[in-house]
Amino acid sequence: MDILLTIKALSNETRFNILEWLKHPENHFGPQEHMPATCDFKGGICVGSVSEKTGLAQSVVSGYLVKLQKAGLLESRRSGQWTYYRRDEEGINRFIEQLKKEL
Repeated sequence: MDILLTIKALSNETRFNILEWLKHPENHFGPQEHMPATCDFKGGICVGSVSEKTGLAQSVVSGYLVKLQKAGLLESRRSGQWTYYRRDEEGINRFIEQLKKEL
């Protein structure tokens, strides 16, 4: 894990908020109506829902989500034309542990 890449990803207020909202998605987002019942990606939120909450264009939000994923903080699953994101708790914990060791 590149700790500086992760810190940079978190340095944007909207990206930080997205990660925070995804901690309890049921409190911040409506039902994910397009997610098939067979999809086992519990807690996954589509880009459109995140875009709606932020008030930013889907292209901007998509870039933010990819940046958080590359930093090891999110995981994604594609289902048809929809991409869903959720927190990668193991990645977040690795980041926290590495930060504790390095600082």
